[in-house]
Amino acid sequence: MTGWDTPEAIAHATAPATVWDDVVGQEPAIDVLRGAAADPSQMTHAWLITGPPGSGRSNAARAFAAALQDPTGDVTSHACATVLAGTHPDVTVVATEGVQIRAETARPLVELAQRSPSQGRWRVIIIEDADRLNETSGNVLLKAIEEPPPRTVWLLCAPSPQDVLVTIRSRSRSVPLRVPPVDAVAELLVRRDGVDPAVATVVARAAQSHIGVARRLARDPEARARRAKVLSIPPRVRGVGDAVLAAGELVETAQADAKAATEDRDAAERTALLRSLGAEGAATIPPALRAQVRLLEEEQKRRATRAQRDVLDRAMVDLLSLYRDVLVVQLHAGVELVNLDQRDDVRALAASSTPEQTLRRMDAIGEARTRLAGNVSPLLAVEAMTIALRPQG
Repeated sequence: MTGWDTPEAIAHATAPATVWDDVVGQEPAIDVLRGAAADPSQMTHAWLITGPPGSGRSNAARAFAAALQDPTGDVTSHACATVLAGTHPDVTVVATEGVQIRAETARPLVELAQRSPSQGRWRVIIIEDADRLNETSGNVLLKAIEEPPPRTVWLLCAPSPQDVLVTIRSRSRSVPLRVPPVDAVAELLVRRDGVDPAVATVVARAAQSHIGVARRLARDPEARARRAKVLSIPPRVRGVGDAVLAAGELVETAQADAKAATEDRDAAERTALLRSLGAEGAATIPPALRAQVRLLEEEQKRRATRAQRDVLDRAMVDLLSLYRDVLVVQLHAGVELVNLDQRDDVRALAASSTPEQTLRRMDAIGEARTRLAGNVSPLLAVEAMTIALRPQG
């Protein structure tokens, strides 16, 4: 009997679908949220759903929003189906593609929070990146989060409580999520996306249980190729010259990925704006309209900056996973490798260095991530990192 035909798996496959099915490996949190949706005495006005990247914070928030509209959680019900599809009139989802959530995004939410639900049981406002609220936007929302109307609830998502402004954190009930088990993520990929079980297990492990990354790796061969290229950096960095070249390639790839992810959308947004201003097809933009176009361009630039940082940060997480495997081999830890396809490189790196050197390299990667978050030039941060990865002595 395989992991895919155990009694538990068979029972899950034959059970009615609920909004909680895609919130994998989070049973304690689901119990809390499901209980609150069913019992008004367990409800509160603001919830802070926290967990590491890929743990399913957004999925949990949407599932909770659906259950608040229909406590049965039946995905076939109109209320649950429209929430999950993003079309329910009383559920608003705010997600930023910029570095921060700005005050102009927050102000309309204050007014929205004062409205009674038009069709559902609750007016629900989900902020997917509550850690990106700055002092100004956080203060704009503070009163609305602290004292919302009786049928309004805020669902805030962030990596950890410490990432959220203390004034907002102290007014919210925290629900922590954990890193889901590899098997649970793999099972989700098989059930929801039809991924081959063997592939699902490999990509779930490679993604370190990050659900979104695992899904992308399973469905996109180019994503797998990009990841393999990142993991090829340590074996081929033999000196400073190699390190500088590798850093340049990594940053260029991140820029290209960010451009590919945003270019079509940027063009469509610009066309739509010019059409709304009556300037579509104009050879030059009239001076009176240039300020609005400039605002759009600035927002698009912020979005591209965040996209590039996200790509680089994911590459660094992948590198950390490789050195984690190197350390596992060096210490004879007896646990499974994350990067099964790179086992030969892992063993070679383990044989050519010491655990102390491996830890120093992991520290260098962590420092690069910190520098990126602090607005250091991506190329300078990545160059310093790759130079630290070269062989010593």
